[in-house]
Amino acid sequence: MIHPVPAFDRLGTETAFEVLARAQQLAAQGRDIINLGIGQPDFRTPDHIVEAAKRALDEGRHGYTAAAGIPELRAAVAADLGSRHDVQVDPGSVLITPGAKPVMYFAILLLGEPGAEILYPNPGFPIYESMIAFTGATPVPIELLESEGFSFDAEQVLAKVNERTRLIILNSPGNPTGGVVPQEQIERLLEGLEAYPDVVILSDEIYSRMLYGEREHVSLLRYEQIRDRLIVIDGWSKTYAMTGWRVGYGIFPPALFAHAERLAVNSYSCVNAPTQWAALAALEGPQGDVDRMVAAFDERRKLIVRELNAIPGVHCADPGGAFYVFPNITGTGIDSRTLQARLLDEAGVATLSGTSFGALGEGHLRLSYAASTEAITSAVARMKALLAG
Repeated sequence: MIHPVPAFDRLGTETAFEVLARAQQLAAQGRDIINLGIGQPDFRTPDHIVEAAKRALDEGRHGYTAAAGIPELRAAVAADLGSRHDVQVDPGSVLITPGAKPVMYFAILLLGEPGAEILYPNPGFPIYESMIAFTGATPVPIELLESEGFSFDAEQVLAKVNERTRLIILNSPGNPTGGVVPQEQIERLLEGLEAYPDVVILSDEIYSRMLYGEREHVSLLRYEQIRDRLIVIDGWSKTYAMTGWRVGYGIFPPALFAHAERLAVNSYSCVNAPTQWAALAALEGPQGDVDRMVAAFDERRKLIVRELNAIPGVHCADPGGAFYVFPNITGTGIDSRTLQARLLDEAGVATLSGTSFGALGEGHLRLSYAASTEAITSAVARMKALLAG
């Protein structure tokens, strides 16, 4: 019998895709399913972006590109970051990737090994913990506190840092909670990390354009003192409703860029050419569609928080960014995994158990409000009816 090497036994998965498959299976059987489980905008990719891809195909842009991406797109990324965050970014530090996941994959692969420790947010995006374990490094959770809007306490994080720490992963605005880390916590963390100059920071900023109220995104690119050990993740999937196009990017420091580029060559060669030209059009074209989408998400955010808080036994914190809520369901007396299953099988509502995002997610569900107001209203009504039954 064929067996993969033992490291693959440590590799996890992303439950969102398992739930999506189950939801699609039930829908194919004729069930009426509302999917609030998958994290993708329900908007179309803006027309000018689609047209740019068509134009690239018509112009014969069908071949390989440089592994790091076409120069025009790398320059546009640097210009966009410079404009949004008032920073200088070298286009030579930009690696264009097929979606944002390869950036976290590369970063963790470059720094994780047996004996090393990597800090990551919990509850957090499940691929962080999965990849850390895959490398043989020890995953060390950063507890995100519901009482603090699912931020972290910098002093508690610093207490976990030691000579074995190789990487700290941050994600703000965050998945699955929608939490936004306050600037003072970021700055206190960076101040404490001055005592650990070899610790690299991976800042996942994929939801950087999706903030609500008076909140502003604080990119770690602003902090010059850590730029030589900072990796930043961002991309087009969420901001421009381009999840299926698979295009993202990483900003790597000079000491790591060449290694990440070689990993790109060894794994996927390059991102497909028409998608890169579409991504260029997204950055350089009109941004009105982005603003309208985020405004719609804000209204849906208010709706879903209000409706969830009207359910006995459920408490939903107000998310500061992204398009997720992470309601506390401990008052229902039902554990997260069981309620996820019952909502899908009995009520036709796809959600995700909080434990899909780490052990500290128990007692919560993740719901995406990247869905229509009608779908949100109906889904929460079904949830209320199931819990009242």
